Amino acid sequence: MIFREDMLELTRRMTPSRNCFDRIAGAYVDADGEVGGTFNVHFLNLSGAEKTRNLEIAKTVPFSRTNDQLKEYRFRRSAKGKDTLFQLLQVIRKCGLKNDAVMDILYSQLSDGYPVDHDFAIFVFHGLYDVPRKGQDHESQWESEETYDFLITTISPLNEKGDPDKPGWGFLYPACSNRSAAEEAIDVFHADPEAVEEGLMYQLFGREGAEQYGDQ
Repeated sequence: MIFREDMLELTRRMTPSRNCFDRIAGAYVDADGEVGGTFNVHFLNLSGAEKTRNLEIAKTVPFSRTNDQLKEYRFRRSAKGKDTLFQLLQVIRKCGLKNDAVMDILYSQLSDGYPVDHDFAIFVFHGLYDVPRKGQDHESQWESEETYDFLITTISPLNEKGDPDKPGWGFLYPACSNRSAAEEAIDVFHADPEAVEEGLMYQLFGREGAEQYGDQ
């Protein structure tokens, strides 16, 4: 279960004036699954227009319809072993996107799970949010309760100009549950919840997990 207020609290930190992202990386992939170009930059180095455009892409995931377009899934033990996407996300999160070789592995794995007949872009955002402590009156206080260290990844078709359109799939990792990081879970976004991306779910959860979650 995803709490809508958790997601809204995150999106309020995804504006040019209240930005929680420190880095963005990505890849442009052709219809054959071949990566044509990558980038990896500090978010604050983007122009104002670029920041606004990329924040809109990132916000698509937490701002989507909770428990419909955006659902929480837990990683089974079989999906957390060596060479799994779960382990890869641990490394990417720890390095804050600053290891291009690791990012290339992520792009390759996601591309393998997304066989389409059009060009697309994979964007990855790294964010840090100092979750303010709430008092008994539920009002936010200045003290930080914890730092939520997270990744948002999106896959978007490219428009006629070669720019990413609205994401069709993505995820928030680790899942945000009751204003805290749920390390063993991930919030997965499908723009069309009736058209589950089975290949990408397989990449995340392996065969058993993909079959289980594909029925939900």
